Amino acid sequence: MKSFLVLIAVAVLAGAAWIAAHFLPAVGVFNDLSPLLVDACRRVDIAPGTEDLEIDDDARQVFISSFDRRGWYAGEIDGRPRGAIYLLDLSDRTLTPHMASENAPADFSPHGISLWTGPDGARRLFAVNHRSDGTEAVEMFDVSEDGELFHTETVSFDAMHSPNDVAGVGNRQFYASNDLKNDHGLRGLLEVYGALPLSDVVYFDGVDGRSVMRGMTYANGVAASKDGAKIYVAEVLKRRVSAYDRDELSGALELDERWRVATAPDNIDVAEDGSLWVAGHPNTSKFLAHAKDAAHIAPSHVLRIDPQTGAVEDKFVSLNGEINASSVGAATDDMLIVGAVFDSHVMVCPLN
Repeated sequence: MKSFLVLIAVAVLAGAAWIAAHFLPAVGVFNDLSPLLVDACRRVDIAPGTEDLEIDDDARQVFISSFDRRGWYAGEIDGRPRGAIYLLDLSDRTLTPHMASENAPADFSPHGISLWTGPDGARRLFAVNHRSDGTEAVEMFDVSEDGELFHTETVSFDAMHSPNDVAGVGNRQFYASNDLKNDHGLRGLLEVYGALPLSDVVYFDGVDGRSVMRGMTYANGVAASKDGAKIYVAEVLKRRVSAYDRDELSGALELDERWRVATAPDNIDVAEDGSLWVAGHPNTSKFLAHAKDAAHIAPSHVLRIDPQTGAVEDKFVSLNGEINASSVGAATDDMLIVGAVFDSHVMVCPLN
C-alpha cells in the first residue's frame, strides 16, 4: 500500500510539473504588454463574432466571417443563429458593411475563411462551417466582381472532424486545421490542460481528404503563401507559428521553420509582401473569462513575422476593451484590420 501511495504521489507531482512546464506558459500569465496603435484605430460595427477576415488588395474588398458564438453557446438566443460573411469596400470611406453571403446554405455557422485567386483572376472563398447537426464542412463560394458570394459546393470528409481554419490552394483544393482530437469529456480536458500534441492539419485534393501533418498542439490558424509553396500553421498551446514546404502534387507537408510568439496565436494572414500577420490571445485565462462573460476584458494582440529574417514585431495591443480577444489581424500596405472571437466590430487602424 505504501509503495502504491508513493507511486500516486509521484504521478500527481509529475502531472503538476508537466502542466507547469507546458500549460501555464501557454496561458500567458507572465506576459507584460502596453497599448499599441489602438488609439489611432476606427471602430466599425459588423455583427457578433468577427472571427476571421480576408483582404483582397486589388479589389479593395474585405470579407469578414461572423457568427454569434457567445449567444449560441450560452443559450441566450432561441434557435441556432445563421452566420454570415460580410463585405467592406475599402474605397468607401463610410466603411458600411454589406452581407455578401445571402446565397450561403441555410445552415451556416462560419468560422475560418480563405480567399483564393486563380491564374485567370477568378476568386473563390472557402469557409469552415460548423453545421447544427454536429457535422463539419468547408463551403466553397465563387466571388463576383462586386464581392457577392455564390455557393458552389460543400465538402466534408472523416479526417476533418474539428476544423478551425482553412487555406485554399486551388479551385477545389484546401488545407484545414483540426484544433482538437478530443473536444469533449475527460479526454478533451486532458488534451487541453496537458497541452498534448494530438491535433493535425488535413488536406482535400479535390477528390479525397486526409491528414497530412500530425502531432500539433491545438492547431488553429492555417494560411498559404501567395505562391502556394508554403503552408503556415499556428499552434495555440505551443505559442508558435510554423512554416511547411508544400508538395504541390501530393499535398504533403515538410517542416521548414518555426517562430516562437508571445501570444496564443489564432488566425494568420499573409500580406502582399509575404509577411505574416498573426492575431492572438496574450492571456488565455482572461480570454476564457471573457468567453463566459462579455463584461470581462480580454486583451488583444497582433504581431508581424518576417519569414525572411525571422523578426517578430508587435503591431497592435488593446488592453482596455477597445476590442476583446482578437482572432485575426490582416494588413494592406497602409491599413490593419483586427477582428475578434465574440465582439461585434472590427478595428481599422492606419499603418502609415
